[in-house]
Amino acid sequence: MNTATVPEPRTTAALAARRRKTETALQRVHEAITRLRRENAQISFAAVARRANVSRTFLYDNVEARAAVAAAMPESGERRSQILADQDSEREATWRERALNAEDALKAAQAEILTQRTRIGELLGQIRDLQEEWTEEAMQRITTENTTLKQRIRQLTADNRVLNERLEAARSNIRFQDRRVADLEAQISGT
Repeated sequence: MNTATVPEPRTTAALAARRRKTETALQRVHEAITRLRRENAQISFAAVARRANVSRTFLYDNVEARAAVAAAMPESGERRSQILADQDSEREATWRERALNAEDALKAAQAEILTQRTRIGELLGQIRDLQEEWTEEAMQRITTENTTLKQRIRQLTADNRVLNERLEAARSNIRFQDRRVADLEAQISGT
């Protein structure tokens, strides 16, 4: 007696429908990857699942879908890196110069503040060590110098704050320019 069973017509039809559904979903996955590449967008399982209107589970469970997304992910990263590198090389150098100048000025201000603090520490140490031996006039002169140095530190701290704000503004301008370039590229590629 033969124990092999022949699938019923309904089972065969259900299996064929399931295969067609899977093939349609795979086609949508490939189309989504192609669209993401064309848009120079980051390719990930989540992005492909959204674009192809399939579940992430489908992408992970289906060998062909998983392989297609996995193969496209490194390509996307390399292409995106190349585009960003090209954008960086095409930008004007003025923002870089301003940022570098602001950073240099910030470093100089911080070095000056450190020098002034060291000098104040030395003067305070001298005052403590020699306080009994000094005259009222000498103490007044050192107090005046100390006050002057503290004012200089406040001024340098304010200058430092201004330079930090300029540096942050320069960095903000860079981010804005990056977004603007990306928007313009998107508009160019969209036409």
